[in-house]
Amino acid sequence: MNAEQFCAKYAVDRMGTSSLKWDALQVRFGDPDLISMWVADMEFRTCDAVIEAMTDRVRHGVFGYSFVPDEYYEAFFNWEETRHGYRPKKEWMRFSTGVVVALYWFVNVFTKPGDSVMILTPVYYPFHNAVKDNGRKLVTCELVNTNGYYTIDYEKFEKDIIDNDVKLFIQCSPHNPAGRVWTEEELDTVLDICKRHNVLVVSDEIHQDIILGDKKQIPSAIVKGGKYADNLITVTAPSKTFNLAGLLNSHIIIEDPEIRAQYDDYAKTVNQTEVNIMGLTAAQAAYTHGGEWLEGALDVMKQNYEYVCRTLSEGAPKIIVTPLEGTYLMWLDMRQYLDPEDVRDFTQNKCRLAVDYGEWFGAQCKGFIRLNLATDPKYVKAAVENIIKNIQAL
Repeated sequence: MNAEQFCAKYAVDRMGTSSLKWDALQVRFGDPDLISMWVADMEFRTCDAVIEAMTDRVRHGVFGYSFVPDEYYEAFFNWEETRHGYRPKKEWMRFSTGVVVALYWFVNVFTKPGDSVMILTPVYYPFHNAVKDNGRKLVTCELVNTNGYYTIDYEKFEKDIIDNDVKLFIQCSPHNPAGRVWTEEELDTVLDICKRHNVLVVSDEIHQDIILGDKKQIPSAIVKGGKYADNLITVTAPSKTFNLAGLLNSHIIIEDPEIRAQYDDYAKTVNQTEVNIMGLTAAQAAYTHGGEWLEGALDVMKQNYEYVCRTLSEGAPKIIVTPLEGTYLMWLDMRQYLDPEDVRDFTQNKCRLAVDYGEWFGAQCKGFIRLNLATDPKYVKAAVENIIKNIQAL
């Protein structure tokens, strides 16, 4: 189905459903009447197969302790192999209630208080929090911003590792909010630097299926034939792909047996819960039957992105739009029109938008905003119209 047909079938109003994105606007932004374009989930019902599988499970009526069935692993592995050329193994797999939760665990198990942990900024703000909340030293290596396109300064990256004796690097691939789908050469360079300096890599690949450009998403675990798999933990989830975040089901993939044993020893002390049967049910159905739904959702995201690019170039051409290769999160630099100190007031009080602000992702990014494009085009249109109208009124 095309984007219009997809929205007619799947786009929904989430108000009044205990939605963090919509019903917590008063708590998060102090205003309940904004157009919500912030947190990374969708205004789309998930695919029919997921709803049917969960309905069947509900009708069964028993929600006791469960385990991960072989059928789940097969569905996930087939998806990974078909989409990304990577086939994990069952013994490598562990589960968590979310990628962010897993990041907090990794910081604790693989570093000590006071150790240095590196991130490439701007980056998803829980990366910052996972380090700082656990009493580690946060080392930020700024991506190079060339008119909105972000690249890695490898020389600085390596120098920061050496100077700070970095123990752990948390990678974002695809990168949120820079929109980059890293090439194999880029990943190879970063992973090689980390391996040479004994820096363990955690690769957050939760947006792996949200590819809007022509570049292919390369799992870090298969870079150069799996050259770095013995120094790597990969985290993924069906949550961004199929809008399942509330079902609390995420994957931890650890190929190296020593790293896996170290993680397992730690997990015994903090993670004694069983798996979420509804999360497993939903994900298995999605990985088995959700391909067509995802293609429809991606079509909507692409059209939303193209609309924003086209309309801003006509009505507010000095806004720098970062090319969106991956994720559904659009990164806009407002600083040629606005003092960075005024961006929040402009965006919220004049444009009536709830967005993620640049300074949440990195200290150098005040004056940027992030817009969620995985939504009904009517919200994207209203958001862009409000931005242009108020820019032109300055």
